[in-house]
Amino acid sequence: MIYVCGLLLGAITGLRAMTGAAAASWAAYLGIAKVSGTWLAFLGSSWAVAIFSILAIVELVTDQLPSTPSRKVPVQFGTRIAIGIIAGIAVASPANWLLGAIAGGIGAVIGTLGGAHLRGRLAASFGKDAPAAFIEDAVAIIGAILIVLALK
Repeated sequence: MIYVCGLLLGAITGLRAMTGAAAASWAAYLGIAKVSGTWLAFLGSSWAVAIFSILAIVELVTDQLPSTPSRKVPVQFGTRIAIGIIAGIAVASPANWLLGAIAGGIGAVIGTLGGAHLRGRLAASFGKDAPAAFIEDAVAIIGAILIVLALK
């Protein structure tokens, strides 16, 4: 179950990178993700929760701008994979960090490519991008909350 959550949290980072980071940080802060004593212990600090939550909100706003680059350009794609890997490690136990990293990384690739494809199809059906983007935002936020709750 924990690896499914890692995969799904990685997929969330593919949709909205900072939403995945914020979810991992909240899970650590709430003691759900057992990162105490590891190199990811910083995720459980109130500072990390605040910073990642603010960045997630900023990302939701900037995603609506026409100047925002595609999530599939190398820097954007690489960032989503890196955050997905870290989120996967955070939700896996320290002894199983490698499987968590793999699950989170694969999830990020699926979320990035699948999210771009589905958003494109939704935008085409609506005749504009904004409704599709708002639906994707809702899926990312609700999905992140449900994943953190499923880890309890």
